[in-house]
Amino acid sequence: MDSRTQEDFLDGQILLVDKPLGWSSFQAVNKLKWVIRSKFKLKKFKIGHAGTLDPLATGLLIICTGKFTKRIPELQGQAKEYTGTITLGATTPSYDLETEVDQTYPTEHITEALLNKTLPQFIGDIEQRPPVFSALKKDGKRLYEYAREGKEVEIKTRSVNVSVFEIIEMTLPNVKFRIVCSKGTYIRSLAHDLGQALQSGGHLSELRRTKIGDYNVNKAIDPNVFAENLLGKTTES
Repeated sequence: MDSRTQEDFLDGQILLVDKPLGWSSFQAVNKLKWVIRSKFKLKKFKIGHAGTLDPLATGLLIICTGKFTKRIPELQGQAKEYTGTITLGATTPSYDLETEVDQTYPTEHITEALLNKTLPQFIGDIEQRPPVFSALKKDGKRLYEYAREGKEVEIKTRSVNVSVFEIIEMTLPNVKFRIVCSKGTYIRSLAHDLGQALQSGGHLSELRRTKIGDYNVNKAIDPNVFAENLLGKTTES
C-alpha cells in the first residue's frame, strides 16, 4: 500500500515508471493521473513526463507531479541509456517494427570484426537524420502524418552525442546493444544508419530505456502496480 498523501503529489513527486510494451507515454501519464485523481478526489493537478518513449519500447519513464513538473526540462536534458536489438539484413520505413519490412539485404559478409570496426563512426558528436515516422513537426504538421500520406518531406540532420555504443551479443541477423546518448537521439536512426554502413540494412526490433541521468529502471514500477498500491485494489490498464 502506498502511504503518500494528496499533499505529497501536489507539492511534487518524481515517479519512476516502467512503461509496458504497447503503451504510449501519454497513456502512462493518463493512467497515473486517473489513479491519483480517483484516490484523492482531485479535479485538477499538474502531471507530465520527462521524455517520450515510443509504444514499441519499454522501460524508464519519469513522471513528475505538482511543483516538480518545473523540473521536466532539466530531466529531459540528461543522458539516457538504452539496451535493445538491431535486426540486420532488412529495413522498414519507420526504422522499427511499426511498419513492415520493405527491403532485404545480404548479411553473410558481416562479422564481429566488421561490426567493431564500423561502430566508432557512430560514437561522439554525430549528425543524425530523424526518422520520417516521428512526432517531430514540419510546417506545423507531425512527420508521421506526412509519412502515412505517402508524402516525401525534407528532414534536416541534427547534432546528437553518443558516448557509448557497444555490442553485447551478435547472433545474426540480431545484434544486442547498449547505448548511452544525449537528448534527441533516435535509436531507430542509429539502427538504420548502422545497417547502411555495414553495406546491408537494419532496423530496431527491440528497445528498452534503462537510465535517465542517475535514475534507473530497476527502481521503476509498472503503472498497474502503482495503481494497485495507491488504491489498494486491482485495476485494469
